[in-house]
Amino acid sequence: MSIILEQLTKRYDGHPVVYNVSLEIADGEFFVLLGSSGSGKSTILNMIAGLVEVDQGRVVLHGRDVTYLPPQERRVGFVFQNYALFQHMSVADNIEFGMRIRKTPPAERRRRRDELLELVGLAGLGGRMPHQISGGQQQRVALARALAHQPEVLLLDEPLGALDAKIRSELRRNLRLIQKELGITTILVTHDQDEAFELADRLGVMSFGRLLEVGQPEELYQRPETEFVAAFLGTANLLVGHGTPDGVKVGPVHFPVSYQTEPLGEAQRVQVLFRPEDIALASSPEALDCPQLGCGEVEESAFAGSFERLRLRLPPMPGVRPIAPPVSFGSGSVLVEATRSQDQASRLPLRPGDSVWVGVRRIHALAHPGLSFLIVTDGSPLSQGALTLGGQIGRLAHARITLLGYGQKPEVLQRRLREAREQLGGGLAALETQVTAAPLAEAVAKEVERRPYDLVVLGFQRQDSVELAEQILQAGEHHLLLVSQPQPAPTRALICVTSGEPGKDDVLFAGRLVRHVGAEATLLSVLPKEESNQPLARSRAERFLAGGVRTLELLGVPARTTIRTGLVRDEITTEVATGGYDLLVLGAPLPQRDGRVPLNGIVSQILNVINRPVLIVRSGV
Repeated sequence: MSIILEQLTKRYDGHPVVYNVSLEIADGEFFVLLGSSGSGKSTILNMIAGLVEVDQGRVVLHGRDVTYLPPQERRVGFVFQNYALFQHMSVADNIEFGMRIRKTPPAERRRRRDELLELVGLAGLGGRMPHQISGGQQQRVALARALAHQPEVLLLDEPLGALDAKIRSELRRNLRLIQKELGITTILVTHDQDEAFELADRLGVMSFGRLLEVGQPEELYQRPETEFVAAFLGTANLLVGHGTPDGVKVGPVHFPVSYQTEPLGEAQRVQVLFRPEDIALASSPEALDCPQLGCGEVEESAFAGSFERLRLRLPPMPGVRPIAPPVSFGSGSVLVEATRSQDQASRLPLRPGDSVWVGVRRIHALAHPGLSFLIVTDGSPLSQGALTLGGQIGRLAHARITLLGYGQKPEVLQRRLREAREQLGGGLAALETQVTAAPLAEAVAKEVERRPYDLVVLGFQRQDSVELAEQILQAGEHHLLLVSQPQPAPTRALICVTSGEPGKDDVLFAGRLVRHVGAEATLLSVLPKEESNQPLARSRAERFLAGGVRTLELLGVPARTTIRTGLVRDEITTEVATGGYDLLVLGAPLPQRDGRVPLNGIVSQILNVINRPVLIVRSGV
């Protein structure tokens, strides 16, 4: 193997930007790291090059452990997005620079320079200055300079990102030809999917510092294993359905198992993926020769050169939850993205507002990830409440649960965790235990770094520091359930929301949770007294709450609404006291610039007077 990365980890200010990445890249392979901005892909490249120190793990290049070697001893060529050419040097001098500092003899430098100018298509331009050549030509100079000292590995950090589409396409072809001719192992970092598909022998998809999947482009596109990769690569239609003994069921529609889909257990929830090109459209159901989703309405159509893009809106399907494309808040419709050739479009012209029958030729089923809980326990009576309630909800949700023991001697914790496992019993998707000697906030931070969770469940008393809850929220992207005493699974939930995007996240996650326990919900919005006589403010709140009710009902959660006027803390506590609720849902304030989630306002005030479980929902905004 040319490149071996073993459990690479990098943190900034205590937060991992790359976590536990392991990867092997074969000799001569063109490997692409694909991910959105901030996913950690450029940091990996910099660690391989030696431009960023490795906090944990190893970098092995052609059998040499280079983890602690300086960049100049790693035999690596690096091409940056911004070219990084020396503006006071000619093209030829830029290419020779690396060889000059390595004391390469002049005659050999000139020979190598001329070879590379020919290779990158710049023969005869060695005497020009960087400002005298185009952006595409400057990027070729940067590539030639990176190759001049004959590196064993070539690293490319979004090298084509600053160029226009036509030049980028041409350089992609040239880059692939040069890489094949030299046989040099190459890693390209990009967020451009077309670039990744065209260049990669294999590609890896990254998100939030983790390497999610690795495979050939076609394999990851057609048969991804995770929801993120399915939705990230290309355009995805993704619905939640159910497995059957011989296929997959999406609402009333049955899809037989094909080579794309592994047999699934009956009643198992699955995510059903079909790409826009898998959609068949017809003027009647009889004209479709594949399973039918139903009759939809054309919402959008767009000319895209050799093909046409369509967005179709289908009526709600019983028991089906759309994931992608996302539907508007409170909508029960199912949106479907479709593409078809211009020949197909000419035979069945469609315009916005037209009706058309929709079928699906091919699907791929992914196992639904379900919910993942981290329940924290030190064996105390207080943590018993978190264990009891978290375990009940987890069992009803068929969730994956990790029990994290802390604050006791290891032998005591192991005994407590064995007792907890027995208490939880069966009905869970998975159950594991972890033991730590670290303080609570640090222990949770390390665990959620190891594995992301949807929900952390924690025993919490009024006198406990709100700062602890802040630290646990800051540790990851999870939500937080604070439990003060053992109680049965909730039957009535009060979801406190304000109009806006964060409020939508509160409704959606609360709905996902309470649907599993069969609870009913009340959506509460509190208007300040100064807005009580403003019709627009009340109307906005009513529209938002109505959308929230529709969203919850689509998830199978019966819901009602109420609007109160006054101080937020007082109105929420009054509603809790008079409404018989056994779960309170609050939205967390948006994170500050340092990542801290401040709870020392309304949330803190309510935690000090409420003795019921409180679910604090983080917004994804």
